[in-house]
Amino acid sequence: MDFAAIMKQVNDFVWGPVMLCFLVGTGIFLTVRLKFKPWLNLPYAVKMILTKKDNTEGDVTPFQSLMIALSATVGTGNIVGVATAMVLGGPGSLVWMWISAAFGLSTKYGESVLAVKYRETNERGEMAGGPMYAMKNGIGGVAGRVLAFLFAVFAVCASFGIGNMTQANSIAAAFNSSFGVDPALIGSILVILSMVILFKGVRSIGAVSSVVVPAMAAFYVVMALIVIVVNAGNLPAGIGEIFRMAFAPEAVAGGVGGSIIASMLTAMRWGVARGVFSNEAGLGSAPIAAAAAKTDHASRQGYVNMTGTFFDTMIICVLTGLVIASSGMLGTIDPETGKAVSGAQMTILAFSSVFGEHARVIVSTSLALFAFSTILGWEYYGEKALEYLVSNHDILVAYRVIFSFITYVGATQTLDLVWDFSDTANGLMAIPNLICLLWLSKDIVKECFDYEDRVVVREKQGEKVDLSVEG
Repeated sequence: MDFAAIMKQVNDFVWGPVMLCFLVGTGIFLTVRLKFKPWLNLPYAVKMILTKKDNTEGDVTPFQSLMIALSATVGTGNIVGVATAMVLGGPGSLVWMWISAAFGLSTKYGESVLAVKYRETNERGEMAGGPMYAMKNGIGGVAGRVLAFLFAVFAVCASFGIGNMTQANSIAAAFNSSFGVDPALIGSILVILSMVILFKGVRSIGAVSSVVVPAMAAFYVVMALIVIVVNAGNLPAGIGEIFRMAFAPEAVAGGVGGSIIASMLTAMRWGVARGVFSNEAGLGSAPIAAAAAKTDHASRQGYVNMTGTFFDTMIICVLTGLVIASSGMLGTIDPETGKAVSGAQMTILAFSSVFGEHARVIVSTSLALFAFSTILGWEYYGEKALEYLVSNHDILVAYRVIFSFITYVGATQTLDLVWDFSDTANGLMAIPNLICLLWLSKDIVKECFDYEDRVVVREKQGEKVDLSVEG
């Protein structure tokens, strides 16, 4: 058996039913133990995004922290992943994607709380936090150090794969297919842009992300809403088909994709897998950004960061799904392969139902912006994970240089094996992180209800509360 076959088997396990049950099960457990507070306080959390805590410890504002996390999560999964799930798992996979995201709110809240609670200040005065520090300082002992080491190693590996090469490859492919631009030129531009931004540190990443992420998300949301409104006549049937196929033992997609046949279990598997892949709830990456935020309470940033799952999956992914369902393009057969069109091509076909030839430009531009923002966010994740393993600043600087140049490799090479490897490393991060979440769930509950009593109740009544002043 060759290395590629081994990687595929490992990857099938990492993103298989057992791991997906572990991911969603942890979210269900935390949701119940927190008495559904992440759900009940979601409107409060969205309202709090723009809150500034300038007199508190941290490197970036809560909003910038969320944007760094969103820059890494809002990516190819929102465009490619949704289309793939709806083709392989049927339209019903969109429902399961949404359900997994609902429980993912609690997971993202919990891991962000732990990241802030157990964060440290490094020798340069910057915040260092994330699951590895929660494992080391919260769990402690040999078990905590082993889990932290494994998580950090997987995170560094994933940063070069899913956070870099695969994203650069998506950007190069998008511009090459839509505009005929040479991948080598795209790779060179990516190297220069990455170096300029990354060498200024987390504040630079936060500043760029706070502009790029809202702009690209707004652009994509507006374009998607136009398609949905124009195709509104097809929407009731499309939505009906989505819910029918989500819970039917086995069904054919009918009007929205007659060639798509899927069972409820298939819809569940693909919906949950692509949902988790997109919003990263439970993987442990986003809390690394949460730990850098200026905040007066761990739970406050937990609420802010959990909105990332809401925006990523409950809004952007669902809009992509509704665009596809209302377009009537699902189930289109590619005459060259004889198989159903999937991935980015499926999304382009759906947008073309309204925008015609311009759809390729819209989707390619969105894909490129999403992917580049992911590169920035994942560099920060990888650097902080490497900092945990090796505290030498020169090595961290070398990491930034290597990371920037790797974008060129990603843009210019075929990456089938890299996709499997990076997908596996990304999923393996979840194992120590989920163990940590369950192990320290009592800490999450304590922080949640302390904040509920001291802050949430008062702020919902219109009072402004700053615990860094009150003490």
